[in-house]
Amino acid sequence: MSSIRFIHAADLHLDSPFKGLTGLSPARLNELRESTFTAFDRLIRYALKSHPDFVLIVGDLYDGEDRSLRAQRKFQEGMEKLAEAEIPVYITYGNHDHVSGSWTKFELPGNVFEFKEHVEDVSLTVRGQEVVLHGFSYPKRHVRERMITHFPTASDQQSYHIGLLHGSVAGDESHAVYAPFTIDELQSKHYHYWALGHIHKRQQLSENPPVVYPGNIQGRHRNESGEKGFYEVELSNSETVLSFIPTSAVHFGRIQLQCNGIHHANEWITLCEEALDSFVEENGPSIIDLEMHMTDAETVAFFAQQPDDAWLETIREVTAGKEPFVFVHRLVTVGNVRQENTNNVLIESVLNQVDSWSTDEWIHVLDDLYGHVRTVRYLDALTEDDISELKKDAERLLLNEML
Repeated sequence: MSSIRFIHAADLHLDSPFKGLTGLSPARLNELRESTFTAFDRLIRYALKSHPDFVLIVGDLYDGEDRSLRAQRKFQEGMEKLAEAEIPVYITYGNHDHVSGSWTKFELPGNVFEFKEHVEDVSLTVRGQEVVLHGFSYPKRHVRERMITHFPTASDQQSYHIGLLHGSVAGDESHAVYAPFTIDELQSKHYHYWALGHIHKRQQLSENPPVVYPGNIQGRHRNESGEKGFYEVELSNSETVLSFIPTSAVHFGRIQLQCNGIHHANEWITLCEEALDSFVEENGPSIIDLEMHMTDAETVAFFAQQPDDAWLETIREVTAGKEPFVFVHRLVTVGNVRQENTNNVLIESVLNQVDSWSTDEWIHVLDDLYGHVRTVRYLDALTEDDISELKKDAERLLLNEML
């Protein structure tokens, strides 16, 4: 079997609104909202330069089921460029852009194949080598059915078989579970490659065959930190080579600062600036959570002289004119936040109660938010890291208000 080369991308989330990032100037907010389009343009430019045999995009091309006109126009323009270069594209729609949504349609060029709501097969020939793609698009937002059972088992090993599946591992509650599957189920189909989508963290679940999430092409919040992009895949009968291609226009990240021994505000500002400049030099435009580590009582007392909002406003003003831009989204204090001389029984009682809550109890406390029909579409599943951050935030707010 001769080798083939293709691009595997997923979760473009074009025109993501980036809600919840308060404090950004209008110009910076516009730059952030352009980032999904910038990342998509980088994908298209790379494809035109490298000219793969075909491109796979596995679900959630658009951020919303209404598929904004601007997002569709940008996508259609990108597909036209690939059509001119005679690069075929195969796409599935996921839970965010399912086919039951309401939108004004754009006609895509003839090089684009859109998988229907049921599992179907499509064949193509690459330099005499047959390739069979298996996939489906979401008929509605919530697909709980084990769609993997509808994928046929490959009996012809003279052709490359590639599965396109927008879904998640059964039992993995770190993300909303749709179209669940197990690794054993994927392996039982005897495909040569599984092109996955839905999970935004880049990862390979299996090597034989390769079961791959490329992640999304642009981070959208602090839980989607690090470089984002897609994979270029070289597939042969003997090996699979994955090459990660970065596309992020804006990076989300976290910087840890050792603050012990700081007794003057200008010392802290200098420490922050040096850390932020170093991060931006390596990563480009960035949105940062600053994690301030402190353990000695004197340092804790120094920072307690001003509310968190004042420290945050100060560092935002200092960094406002920097290029590439950097925006400090949050300050997170780690260490001895509870002052030793705190003898307030009420405060200690409340803090101990918060510490004792289990994950299920936190979910119950946040039920009004996560159960709201309009807000839940913008929220990812609550993780242990989220709960840890919520505990710290609740503790700081309580101490600032009552001490």
